[in-house]
Amino acid sequence: MSNWTPEDDKLVTLAKGARSRVQAESGAALRDETGRTYASAQVSVGHLVLSAVEVVVAQAVASGSTGIEAIVLCAGSGFSPSDIALVKEFAGTGVPLHHVTDAGDITDSYLT
Repeated sequence: MSNWTPEDDKLVTLAKGARSRVQAESGAALRDETGRTYASAQVSVGHLVLSAVEVVVAQAVASGSTGIEAIVLCAGSGFSPSDIALVKEFAGTGVPLHHVTDAGDITDSYLT
C-alpha cells in the first residue's frame, strides 16, 4: 500500500512511546481530520480490557474529533475485527490502518 506519508512516521513514534511507557502489548496513534494526534496503549485492569485502538479512538472522540485521517498500531497481533469495525463506524471507509513492529517496520497496511 502506498498511502504512507511522512506524518505517519510521527504516528509510529507516538504509538511506540505510548506502548513503552506502560509496557503494554500494543500502542496506537491516530491523526484526526484536523491533523491533531492522539496516542494510547492497550488497557487491562481487572476484567476491563480495551485495545489500544479502542482507547485512542475514544480519546479522539472525547476531544471533539469527527474523523480519522490515519491510525498506526505498534506491536501486538494487528488490528482486530472489532478495531476495524470501530474505525469504520466512527470515520467510515478509506481510513489507512498501518500495523508496525516495535522497530517501526510496517507489517500490514490497508484501508477500512
